[in-house]
Amino acid sequence: MTFSSRDLSRGLCLCLPALLSGMVLADESQGLLAGAKLEVLSRNFYLNNDYRSPTPAGKSYKAEWAQGFISSFESGFTPGTLGFGLDAHGFLGLKLDGGKGHSGTGLLPLDSDGRSEDNYSSAGGALKIKASKTTLAFGEMMVETPVFDTADKRLQPEYASGFLVNSHEIEGTNLVAGHFTAFKNQDGASGKDNFYGYGANTEAGGISILGADLFTQSPFGAALYASELTDTWHQYYANLHLKQSGWFLDANLYRTQDTGQALAGAIDNTAFSLSGKYTVDAHAFTLAYQKVNGDTPFDFVGGDSIYLANSIKYADFNGAHEQSWQARYDLDLGLYGIPGLKFMTRYVTGSQIDGTHAPKGGAYNPFDESVGAYRPLQGDGGRHWERDIDLRYIVQSGSAKGLSLQLSHVSHRANSAQAGDDIDRVYVVIEYPLSFGRF
Repeated sequence: MTFSSRDLSRGLCLCLPALLSGMVLADESQGLLAGAKLEVLSRNFYLNNDYRSPTPAGKSYKAEWAQGFISSFESGFTPGTLGFGLDAHGFLGLKLDGGKGHSGTGLLPLDSDGRSEDNYSSAGGALKIKASKTTLAFGEMMVETPVFDTADKRLQPEYASGFLVNSHEIEGTNLVAGHFTAFKNQDGASGKDNFYGYGANTEAGGISILGADLFTQSPFGAALYASELTDTWHQYYANLHLKQSGWFLDANLYRTQDTGQALAGAIDNTAFSLSGKYTVDAHAFTLAYQKVNGDTPFDFVGGDSIYLANSIKYADFNGAHEQSWQARYDLDLGLYGIPGLKFMTRYVTGSQIDGTHAPKGGAYNPFDESVGAYRPLQGDGGRHWERDIDLRYIVQSGSAKGLSLQLSHVSHRANSAQAGDDIDRVYVVIEYPLSFGRF
């Protein structure tokens, strides 16, 4: 259930808290009030991209600053064997700074002249039905699975339209099934967008998912998922993880093969990662290894649909034949008298990339008419590295409780065969949640 009218969505975004409060109060006798909650998140986002090498757009610098408001409402269910409810969301984004010369960070949509829009807004929702411990949602929603995961990395979250089933009938197991055919990007106001990967996209139809999270109440856990992207691929995922006192071990495996019309070309790709985290007092140390086996990159649609260990702030380290290593350090300064303050830094290096064997004519090795030859996305001998530094503070008490400030710096460097940008990126994100509690 997506509202396509720009004016209507802006009005719903601004009026969502009042409208939903009135609706819930009116239906209190029917049980929608039970467990219902209303929240508004204020998100102030500054993003600065300083390119150290030429970009296709010819820009060496991009920077935008914007203010967003994300309203979310979650109702309870009407009484009876089948309970009915409604989840809804509204969004308003306002440009604070961002001229044509340095637009295009992904915070704000662009007009026909390449300028950042002054504002944008959207609204949507999903009807839901509950029977026993199983819930069916139909409409526009955020999705979180290893084979399809909408992202929340910019001013506005991504959304997908379709249906999603979650079942907890079996103790310790969560069963998931869904199908999505319409999408809303992080800088879009319409629910009729498409998600794009490195070569694949959702233009041809949609994506179907099926999976299970296993042993959810045990220190040992597992997951099995599968997805089908229309006429593009079948993708399978497996996970094993173990959490013990001071230790966390995690293993992820993806297997992707083309199907149907193979719109992205022939794909035969296996990607996996292994990671271990050790925590002692305020310190945590993580090491990870990731490998891609195949002539094409490990690809995905939806901004967070990659659960490999070395998919981090800027790069995913998912090139054809790429192997990568990560070292990460976390510090919780709460144990040093500053509760709510956390520091993280990590370094990932990837090498052995070879995209020259990607099938000719496919999405990863298209024919370039301007030069009369095939141009693979990546060359032979590709390598790159990324360094992230992150500092985050969350106010723990008082009138500003829940206010968070995040400062992040990202550096990425690559050779020409890897084909990534040499970039230094700065994030400043200030969030303040306004919770109206449960009705």
